[in-house]
Amino acid sequence: MSDAIKHECGIAMVRLLKPLQYYKDKYGSAFYGLNKMYLLMEKQHNRGQDGAGLASVKFNVDPGIRYISRVRSNKPQPIQDIFSQINGRLNGLNEENPDKVDDVQWQLNNAPYIGNLFLGHVRYGTFGKNSIESVHPFLRQSNWRHKSLIVAGNFNMTNSKRLFNDLVEIGQHPKELTDTVTVMEKIGHFIDDAVEKSYQKIKKNDGVSKKDASPLIEERINIKKVLKRSAKNWDGGYAMAGMLGHGDAFVLRDPAGIRPAFYYKDDEVVVVASERPVIQTVFNVSINDVKEIEPGHALIIKRSGEISLPQVTEPLPKKACSFERIYFSRGSDADIYTERKNLGKFVFPQILEKIDNNISETVFSYIPNTAETSFYGMSEAAEDFLNKQKTAMILDGKRNLSAEKVTEILSERPRVEKLAIKDAKLRTFIADDNSRDDLVAHLYDVTYGIVKPTDNLVIIDDSIVRGTTLKKSIIKILDRLKPKKIIVVSSAPQIRYPDCYGIDMAKMGDFIAFRAALELLKDTNQYHIVEEVYKKCKNQQHLEDAEITNSVQDIYASFTDEQISNKIAEMLKTDDINAEVEIIYQSVDNLHKACPNHLGDWYFTGNYPTPGGNRVVNDSYINFFEGNNERAY
Repeated sequence: MSDAIKHECGIAMVRLLKPLQYYKDKYGSAFYGLNKMYLLMEKQHNRGQDGAGLASVKFNVDPGIRYISRVRSNKPQPIQDIFSQINGRLNGLNEENPDKVDDVQWQLNNAPYIGNLFLGHVRYGTFGKNSIESVHPFLRQSNWRHKSLIVAGNFNMTNSKRLFNDLVEIGQHPKELTDTVTVMEKIGHFIDDAVEKSYQKIKKNDGVSKKDASPLIEERINIKKVLKRSAKNWDGGYAMAGMLGHGDAFVLRDPAGIRPAFYYKDDEVVVVASERPVIQTVFNVSINDVKEIEPGHALIIKRSGEISLPQVTEPLPKKACSFERIYFSRGSDADIYTERKNLGKFVFPQILEKIDNNISETVFSYIPNTAETSFYGMSEAAEDFLNKQKTAMILDGKRNLSAEKVTEILSERPRVEKLAIKDAKLRTFIADDNSRDDLVAHLYDVTYGIVKPTDNLVIIDDSIVRGTTLKKSIIKILDRLKPKKIIVVSSAPQIRYPDCYGIDMAKMGDFIAFRAALELLKDTNQYHIVEEVYKKCKNQQHLEDAEITNSVQDIYASFTDEQISNKIAEMLKTDDINAEVEIIYQSVDNLHKACPNHLGDWYFTGNYPTPGGNRVVNDSYINFFEGNNERAY
């Protein structure tokens, strides 16, 4: 993606179902769980590089032995940093106690991070600062194991302020207003409540001591009920993972299935991750072995090893995030790979129209590197078109064609090239605003000597969000190749509305599609609509979320997709660009056709899957109109 945008997060959980000695005997190491956690997190580093954290829980250790270990980092390479810390501690213990290297029980009692249950997280910050305090997992600690709670999530709540106020109303004093703390305290409150009720019932009916009551409470605590009560007022997209100190664990998915969560289980392990191929790779299992946690359901793993997948919240129409398929998830997933290729294929008819079907004088390329798969799809569509032309020419020629002419016809192929080469190190160097524009212009290098002055140059990107890098760097550099026309293709539709479920696209004024619509309103003497929409948004602020409608859709209502695309092209072409510039966006219909099981499209259409989304988009517009440079959630 040419415009750098940050994403939500990645989660990983491993529950070992056998005693640690089993893994030592079979795999040669009691660190089996830790090793798998490292791989699960590293294979998801694309999902978050602002921070990483890992927590472990030990079973069957005596009081006085630390049973929860946690390590977090917000350093530049946080995954490597946390595992460097872990390995340093473990290697130090082994060097000090060489006779205990094969003593699993001793290691369990004395070595940190070795345990039976693990929760890992990689983070991109979309709420709050990127301080170490913001890095997951979060810990709510207690001297009662069943009250100790560790949480980590791939999520964003649209109604964090309401959830915060709910905690205040029940007498709590949360230490900060972040959705992670709010969610953790909500779950923690209902765990405390369940524990207290369970204890009173045990005390009354069983007549056991407080000490003997604890194992019974741990056994009887109803995680489904806790989650059901906790999530009652949540509005957002989430895959929320948690562990209790005594060993229960859960992963809860939002009712619209916005954020992804997959799991695998056998007789040795239960594993959860945000991406399916990660589990396939790390555990060497087939695609059919990895299952999806259904929307509104939770994977619950009891301390006993009992596993269930109950419905916790009432599922909504499934609106799984389509950006996962377009850009964020790794393309090694079999379905995602096919879908991305289809995105390139399905946009090709629009390309043909812009180049007047002239394949021979068109060079096809892509903006590295995540657009490469859709580029393959676009290239295959070009080959298919060219093959039809070849077939028609041969059939029309019948017996009059010589062997040389047939060979000449068959030898023509689409001109696919790698033209734009990203200089990643340069981006990290740019810090001085005064020299930024000149340096940004050199973020990409180009391959010279391929494009001719009579050529069209078609270059595909995953999406065009702000258009900044296109305007200041990519188009300028491509123009040095002196093509007749530069056509920039987005495999995603126009991004018109903010995301509020975890992707860092929060401000209306950032979107070039929105700015283009404003320019069109000026051009057509309809700019009064801008203030009318503002008034509609303001008039809804007192309403409950369920009563609010998205008033910002009126900004785009007067214009076709093509009109907005043409205006964007006009805005991106500076006076020093000699080539014609055209912009093509994927249609929403073709997006759904390419990704039929991931119909979440609110950033393109404004059709939010939860009521809180409509409040966020209206508040985002209010911020824009009033000149408040802040996010709306």
